[in-house]
Amino acid sequence: MSQDIKHVRNIGISAHIDSGKTTLTERILYLTKRIHKIHEVRGKDGVGATMDSMALEKERGITIASAATYCTWGGHEINIIDTPGHVDFTMEVERSLRVLDGAILVLCAVGGVQSQSITVDLQMKRYNIPSIAFINKCDRSGANPFRVIDQLREKLGHNAVALQLPMGLESYHSGVVDLISMKAMYFEGDQGQHVKTDEIPEDLVDTAMEKREELLDAASMFSDELTEAILDEAEVSETMLRKAIRKGALRRELTPVLMGSAYKNKGVHPLLNAVCDYLPSPDDVETQALDITKGEEPVRLTADNKASLVALAFKLEDTPYGQLTYIRTYQGALDKGDTIYNVRTGKKIKVGRIVRMHADKMEDVETIPAGFIAALFGIDCASGDTFTEPGMNLSMSSMYIPEPVITLAVKPADYKSETNMSKALNRFTKEDPTFQTHFNSETGETLISGMGELHLEIYLERMKREYNASIIAGEPQVAYRETITQQANFDYTHKKQTGGAGQFGRVMGYMEPVEDEFEFQSKITGGAIPTHFIPACEKGFAECMKKGPWMKYPVTGVKLVLTDGGFHSVDSSEMAFQAAARGAFQQAYPKAKPVLLEPVMKVVVETPDEFQGNVMGSLNQRRGIIIGAHDEGISTVIEAHVPLAEMFGYSTVLRSLTQGKAQFTMEFEAYKEVPKSVLEEIAKKNEQASKGGKS
Repeated sequence: MSQDIKHVRNIGISAHIDSGKTTLTERILYLTKRIHKIHEVRGKDGVGATMDSMALEKERGITIASAATYCTWGGHEINIIDTPGHVDFTMEVERSLRVLDGAILVLCAVGGVQSQSITVDLQMKRYNIPSIAFINKCDRSGANPFRVIDQLREKLGHNAVALQLPMGLESYHSGVVDLISMKAMYFEGDQGQHVKTDEIPEDLVDTAMEKREELLDAASMFSDELTEAILDEAEVSETMLRKAIRKGALRRELTPVLMGSAYKNKGVHPLLNAVCDYLPSPDDVETQALDITKGEEPVRLTADNKASLVALAFKLEDTPYGQLTYIRTYQGALDKGDTIYNVRTGKKIKVGRIVRMHADKMEDVETIPAGFIAALFGIDCASGDTFTEPGMNLSMSSMYIPEPVITLAVKPADYKSETNMSKALNRFTKEDPTFQTHFNSETGETLISGMGELHLEIYLERMKREYNASIIAGEPQVAYRETITQQANFDYTHKKQTGGAGQFGRVMGYMEPVEDEFEFQSKITGGAIPTHFIPACEKGFAECMKKGPWMKYPVTGVKLVLTDGGFHSVDSSEMAFQAAARGAFQQAYPKAKPVLLEPVMKVVVETPDEFQGNVMGSLNQRRGIIIGAHDEGISTVIEAHVPLAEMFGYSTVLRSLTQGKAQFTMEFEAYKEVPKSVLEEIAKKNEQASKGGKS
């Protein structure tokens, strides 16, 4: 681990569901001799992929939690994080990308750029992560890598350039032509471990020349030396071309595209070379921390072992040996026995044990140099905490955490399960910021919230298996919101006279709709309300936002403006003004014409052509608005906006409609107003629920 930082790569592998991320990781680990036998994701050997270490992952053949490992290739040390594809586990992708320097975007040669590829790409943009694209499954029927490259340009806006040409597609896929060395590459041996280079087959020479011209054209934008060589018709060396491609890739202005078939072990060697050649080392990436003592002023960090330590905890895991905290060091080295400082809690912690992870196996190490990913044992912290040397007050910018959109009521079946359920919920909420729990004191129910049905289903299953807790789950509830549609004035006096000191506070002003969740503004002049009572007014208003006076759902999109008021020199207090603000909110709210909002999801269904009509009909029945439908080879992709309330149990319906041949993905799009007919139904349900709660 003490090697040159320039030879370190922290990369993620992300993509749409079923594009082959985990299979590709498995092949990389085999080729780099981290594992000695390849296991399949949906393996018949009952072992399952190395990176899917959770029993549930092996059974379902999906990745739920991102897993970390590392390997070496060509003198480079590569830290890899395999991330989930399902949008329900979007937080896993988000937190992984937060600490990575580069990424491989895996695309299916048949499916191309799918809905989840777009989401992943947006996440990469958010953290400014350079990427290379790998078009997988070139051996599948209907494979067309160049159509996928066009989609990368059109749908994702990438300046995508092929570095390779496939030799044969579908069942004839035998290898790739490398457009940099202009050689044909064949992958031989039962696991494709032997690479044989040869001359380009005659029938591909013209296409290879044409594609190389395109590559030279694109790369020359990043190198004057290369441009001159092309103009002078001099020989373009491989090193010169690679340098130019690297420069473009690091700026995110060029996306190198490689292709192959991970399952058939074709094209993985050149992909590993490309990771070393074109993706950044920690030294190439500009990282900033915020100086809390100087009003969050940005401070540039350097991947230098001798500098003061700055590290970020990006993922927590509960193990039989205690909490495991995955960290990434950005600056400075961390040694066993060091004392570190948690900037959020202000606590000092002694580092007892440092390990490097290989899926669920670990190796003890003495030190983590700058720019590396490792894990610490027995440290109490939350996901997203920054660690520094004592006396430093730098914080890494926090991760974007999406709001949960679905809620379930859960209760334990017996007393033993009650203790186990609370242990499980404590752990899960600490590990996953998008999984939240809340106790409803009115109904006495425990509510769990998450990013989708699958998200909550997995956690319920994990409670049962890992904690032996029998849980009874209620019907899924949608996270509705209330908002207002017009301005309304308030003038409210809170007055209470009960033996001893009284309470007095008067607030005047108005509420109006805004884009943000909540805004507060004070236009008080001349001390109509003393300055030290203004925060109490804001607190009172903010409290009302948690539960609307109308349908009892959280309120969003309201701006409250104080214009005038009154106070009493003896009876006014913070408590009185909080109460006055609450009264004012309730007074103005009905006049501001409140409406109910519901989460609307972007649903993308991939179905064989013959079921297109059935699928569209099923989406229309669910109050869906079809945005578009287009053909992708032998299947049709339908995109629609559908209210989440109508999507429960849709996977079962879709399966029976399409003989199990269609699949869909769903992610949050926006909050939209609920139609009147549906509003009446919700009001009726709420009424019945409140009667049931009281009886």
